[in-house]
Amino acid sequence: MYAVIETGGKQVRVEAGQVLEVSRLKHERGAEVTLGRVLMLVDGERVTAGTPTVPGARVAATVLGHGRRRKIIVGKFRSKKRYRRRVGHRQPLSRVRVDRIDVEGAAHGA
Repeated sequence: MYAVIETGGKQVRVEAGQVLEVSRLKHERGAEVTLGRVLMLVDGERVTAGTPTVPGARVAATVLGHGRRRKIIVGKFRSKKRYRRRVGHRQPLSRVRVDRIDVEGAAHGA
């Protein structure tokens, strides 16, 4: 069984037991959180698409830690003007482990 959720403005496919990096969450390390909105559930041959979300479905996960992504360098340049700007950016993120996908009372966990 897997689900497609929306978190941090992005859609992510998740399964129970999977470890993923999402946009920074405000929860402490070790806290159990409910991830995003469940947009779609797939259980074998049965596909449930939400309009826009699947009612009664939720994805429970545990926060493993916080960090930042690799630095990306952004630059601006204007020709013939001796103008150059370089700026680095590191996106804050949280590492989470998906514990289970709950569907109206039935839980599917790792």
